Amino acid sequence: MTDAALPTTLDAWLARLEAAHPVGIDLGLDRVAEVARRMGLLARPLARRVITVAGTNGKGSTVAMLEALARAHGLSTAAYTSPHLIRYNERLRLDGQEADDGLLIDGFTAVERARLVGEPVSLTYFEVGTLGALWAIAQRAPDLAILEVGLGGRLDAVNVIDPDVAVVTTVAQDHAAFLGTDIEQIGREKAGILRSGRPAVLGSLDLPASVREVADSLGAPVYALGEDFHWDEGLPDPGLPLDNAATALKALELAGVILEAEACRRALAEVRLPGRMQWLGQWCLDVGHNPHAAGYLAARLAARPCAGRTIALLGMLGDKDADGVMAALIPAVDAWVTASLAGDRARTAEDLAARLERLGAEVLHCADSPSAGADWLAGRLAPEDRVLVCGSFFTVAEVLPGRLASASPTAQTEGNDMRSEGVS
Repeated sequence: MTDAALPTTLDAWLARLEAAHPVGIDLGLDRVAEVARRMGLLARPLARRVITVAGTNGKGSTVAMLEALARAHGLSTAAYTSPHLIRYNERLRLDGQEADDGLLIDGFTAVERARLVGEPVSLTYFEVGTLGALWAIAQRAPDLAILEVGLGGRLDAVNVIDPDVAVVTTVAQDHAAFLGTDIEQIGREKAGILRSGRPAVLGSLDLPASVREVADSLGAPVYALGEDFHWDEGLPDPGLPLDNAATALKALELAGVILEAEACRRALAEVRLPGRMQWLGQWCLDVGHNPHAAGYLAARLAARPCAGRTIALLGMLGDKDADGVMAALIPAVDAWVTASLAGDRARTAEDLAARLERLGAEVLHCADSPSAGADWLAGRLAPEDRVLVCGSFFTVAEVLPGRLASASPTAQTEGNDMRSEGVS
C-alpha cells in the first residue's frame, strides 16, 4: 500500500483503525515488539529517562503530577495516556501541550509502513496508537517520557519499552474478562512492567503480596509508600489523591531529578486533570468505574458534606461491576439519575435503576443518555445541591462539554477535588 492510499485526516485514521480492529484488545507483546523493532524504537532510548505507570486506579493522576513536577523543574516531557475524554489528541502531550493532528497522523503512517514491511503484522487500535505515540516521542527525545499502561501491564503494548523507573499505583479488580478476578494474579500482571535492577515504586498501602514478590524475583529495588516515602504535609494539596502525589515525587527523584521545594509547590498547586474529581460549580465529574475508585469518591464526598442533596448521574458499561460501584457510593449519595450509554457494551438506564432500587436507593429519573440526564437535572437543582457525574469515561465525556459551556469563567478554571466545590 502506498502512502497515497492512507487517510489524510485524524478522524479518517481513527475510523480506519476502529473498523479494522473492532474488539480493540489483543493482549501480547510479540506483534507489537516486532513492529517496534522495524520502526527502530528498540534500538535507541526513547528519552533520557522513562517512567512507566501501571495500576487499576490512580494512573492518570500520577502521570499528570509527574508531568507537572518535571516541567516545573525545567525538564522537557512527553506523556502518553489512555483513554481520552473528548479528543484523541489528549492521549499524547509534549511539554504539556496536546499533540496536533499532523504529528499523530505521521505516527500512524510510520506504524503502517513498518507493519507491512515483510510479513504483515496485525495490530489493534490501541497498539497502533501506542506505537505511533512512541514514534512521536522518539522524534523529540525529551528529558522524560511518562507512559501510562492501558490494561494490565505485562502484556500491554506500552511494556515494549523498558522503563528506568516503574510505578504501580493500586491493584483492584477491573477488566475481569482480560485480567481475571484473582487479585494476586492481577498484581503479577501489573508488576510485569518492573525491570531487573531498576527502581520499583509501590504507590499503595494495600497492594497484593505478588507485586513485591515479582520485584524481589527480578532484583528490582523496592520503594514502598508508607515504608520508604510518605506524603509531605508541607506541600499544597493538589486536589488529587495524596498517595499518588507522594508516589510521583518519589518516582521523579528516582529518575534522577533533584527536587526543589518551590518547584514542587508550584507544580502541585497548579496541576489539573479533567474528569478526576473535577468540579464545575455544583457539578463534580469523575471517570471512576470500579468499586475501588467509587470508594475513594465516596470518602472524599463524605469528608465535605454539602447543605443540600448529593445526586449521582450514573452511566456504566456492561462489563463493569455496577453493583459494587453502587454499593460503594450509596453512603455518600442521596438520590440517583441513571443514563443509558450507547453501544453494545452499555448498560441501560433501566437496568441501573433496577439495581439501585434493589439496594434501597432513590432513583429520580432514567435518561436516554448522560447529556439528557444532565439537562433534566440542571433545571431541578437547588443552589445547595451538588451532582456527581460518574461510572464511565463515556459518561463524563458526554456531560463535560455542556458543563464547561454553562460554567462561569471562574468555574472553568477550577481544578480537582474539593478546592473548587463552592458549597459548604
